[in-house]
Amino acid sequence: MPRYGLYKAAFEALALPGVSRVLRRFSAARGLIFTLHRVLPDEPAAFAPNSILQVRPDFLEAVIVRARDTGFDIVDLDEAVGRIGAEEAKPFIVLTFDDGYRDNLVHALPILRKHAAPFTLYVPTGLIDGVGLVWWQALEDIIAANDVVVVEMPEGPHYGDAGTLEQKNATFAHIYQRYRKMPEPQREASIRTLAQRYGFDLAVHCRDLIMDWSELKTFADEPLCTIGAHTVYHYELSKLPEDQMRAEIEQSANVLGAQFGKRPRHLSYPIGGVAAAGPREFAAARDLGFSTAVTTRPGGLYTEHASQLNALPRVSLNGLFQEKRFIDVFLTAEVFTLMRRGRRLDVD
Repeated sequence: MPRYGLYKAAFEALALPGVSRVLRRFSAARGLIFTLHRVLPDEPAAFAPNSILQVRPDFLEAVIVRARDTGFDIVDLDEAVGRIGAEEAKPFIVLTFDDGYRDNLVHALPILRKHAAPFTLYVPTGLIDGVGLVWWQALEDIIAANDVVVVEMPEGPHYGDAGTLEQKNATFAHIYQRYRKMPEPQREASIRTLAQRYGFDLAVHCRDLIMDWSELKTFADEPLCTIGAHTVYHYELSKLPEDQMRAEIEQSANVLGAQFGKRPRHLSYPIGGVAAAGPREFAAARDLGFSTAVTTRPGGLYTEHASQLNALPRVSLNGLFQEKRFIDVFLTAEVFTLMRRGRRLDVD
């Protein structure tokens, strides 16, 4: 059974009446941080491997309402830090959005305002400038539009069949995994060559998907919003030399500070999994003065995290699991801590 098939089966079992409630009753977790990316009302196309990164507006709204009905406060990151270290505190969730997608402005912000729900928006400044690459979505869009794609790999051209839905999914999965393992300059050169070969304008693509500075100012002026740093070019930091890794983090914070008069104190590591950020990056975030930094390693927040605020776990509100019966599962921290073999702290 594919990985997401196993997850779906587990979610179905945990969604049975009372199961999540019992797990929460015995949980020592103080709260959870949710990861979101895109918020779109339309159902994704049949071929849409990046649809795991998008949720519908009605699902976002349902999560907010259900969390509060279940006894969770929705708080900003500063309040969350205080509650992690407090002896007694009401359970909470934090809503975070990565990458600065324009649909956050169009579809997410009205819901967040309607429910007075605080949130954090993590911003990669190069994408806001329109000079970065939303390469994961570009790869999907190029494969969607062609029956065969030829991709430059270190060993030579890779020919990927894409005439059928099954072939498109297999080709995307293969190239995506290869790109994730490539050094960033090599991956960037490959996607640029691929785009040029198929007449795909990467600059226009970035500008269509990502807010510009004038749009982002709406969030900077929004009392509910905390602007966080998300590097400059959204590179996987673990792939970069130490000086470049630190520059990616520091320059993004400096640019945001210059734009809006307030340097961000919170950071999100791009991609954020074990392969993308580890102890070196956690130390850099601490050294550069960030109050918190978040990963995408799953798990709840416990008192132990008060000493590891630059390696906080998050739970992805995954686009493949948008049934309302799953919301109680998402609100159950122990489910995701068990995904890390029960380790509350996962900082290695």
